[in-house]
Amino acid sequence: MTHTARAEADSMLRRTLGERRIALVAWRLLVLQNAHPAVGAGVDQLSTYRSHPWRRIEHTMDSGRRLFFSDQEALSREIARLERSHRRIVGVDNRGRPYTALDPAVRVWVLVTLYEAMTALRALSGHPLSLAELDQLYREFREVCTAFRLPDELFPPTAADVPGYLRDTIRETLELTAAAQDMLYTVLTRAPAPRRLGRLRPAWPLLRRLVARFLTALTLADLPAEFRAKCGLPRSRSAAALSWTVHRGARLIAERLPDRLRYRTAPSGEQSRPTTAEPPRAPRTQRRDDRPARIASFYRQVMDQTGDGRLTAADFQAMAHNVCWPLERDEETEATVYSAFDTWWRHLLSTMDANGDGEISCEEFVTAMLAGIDRDPDYLEQGLHVAVRAMFHAADVDHSGRLCADEYRTLFGGSRVHPAELTHGFRQLDTDGDGQITEEEFVRGFTEFFTARTVGVAGTQLLGRP
Repeated sequence: MTHTARAEADSMLRRTLGERRIALVAWRLLVLQNAHPAVGAGVDQLSTYRSHPWRRIEHTMDSGRRLFFSDQEALSREIARLERSHRRIVGVDNRGRPYTALDPAVRVWVLVTLYEAMTALRALSGHPLSLAELDQLYREFREVCTAFRLPDELFPPTAADVPGYLRDTIRETLELTAAAQDMLYTVLTRAPAPRRLGRLRPAWPLLRRLVARFLTALTLADLPAEFRAKCGLPRSRSAAALSWTVHRGARLIAERLPDRLRYRTAPSGEQSRPTTAEPPRAPRTQRRDDRPARIASFYRQVMDQTGDGRLTAADFQAMAHNVCWPLERDEETEATVYSAFDTWWRHLLSTMDANGDGEISCEEFVTAMLAGIDRDPDYLEQGLHVAVRAMFHAADVDHSGRLCADEYRTLFGGSRVHPAELTHGFRQLDTDGDGQITEEEFVRGFTEFFTARTVGVAGTQLLGRP
């Protein structure tokens, strides 16, 4: 099958993966992927999914759209981006086993579980794919996978071989890793409120418990029987009844919906309905010396990527990753960004780690930051400015020395940020009003965020309108 054939609107792969109800097996997919020891170790040690699950899901969905709903050029760019990102995911798990996210067998497992999730969705809904449909879906799926340049012998040869591959991997490799167990039982119980929750945000503590219980029961019911048996996971009658009702009900509803409602991403590759995020917040009254609260907010919202209440090198690697992810720059540029954030981390560690434990608490950060900027005019230049300048140059795709509005939106935007908020932030940093942001304007904005005593200064609104 040619790439042109894959791009046709009647592609079974696109029709199946683009349906909104694919979300019903998304958590099941994540559990199976994270049950692989290498995947689970990388996620457990280096991912920020525990504190930022919604951002992690958005990144995954955006990546999937580029992989399966785009042309060959966009597909190649996305694979290159994933390889640059995964190259840094290496280490040793808690049992002393080395792992790397670039292990071909691990990458094949992650890809095949996506295909298996699509077939499971149809089977769970009471309308399984026929043998001919399974063959077609697998051919289209394998066509996309060829762009990853992974050894063919690692993939199941045909659709009929996928169930055996799954059983063998479960029996020989999979474990109930800490990351898989987290996905099943704890991540959603402590997840922050999604930004799109709007007026329901105050009810999130209650909604969170209900959503967590629902997804845990549904996932336990939907996981392969071999995996549940190996890991001792229960499947109660009530969970089985829930699965039967949800999947069949979702299928019956989906079959009666128009395409614009049935598909999150239409087979053509277009999003069926543009997503909108929470609108900008109304300004609040200024108060004197707002720095301590503002700096603490920056610590919690931006810097503490792992959400564990302390800063470590992992948080700065995660920040660098989130800068590089939307920019699609080359390996050299990404390496410069990671190096700059490492410089920032080392500077903070040398000036803030009061008790010498190799970590920085929020109290240590706020206290030392205020002391540093009040004592030394060049304090921010030694760390923060290094990272900020690297961000600027990475976002300056055309090397003009200025950021246009589109480059700024790529760096700070995404489906979680309201367009009006981005426009406001751009105008605040564009102090001379010429429609572009120079490097010095960019750096000045971050400087003002930490140094200005009141919220009336433009740079204080980096995290949104005060």
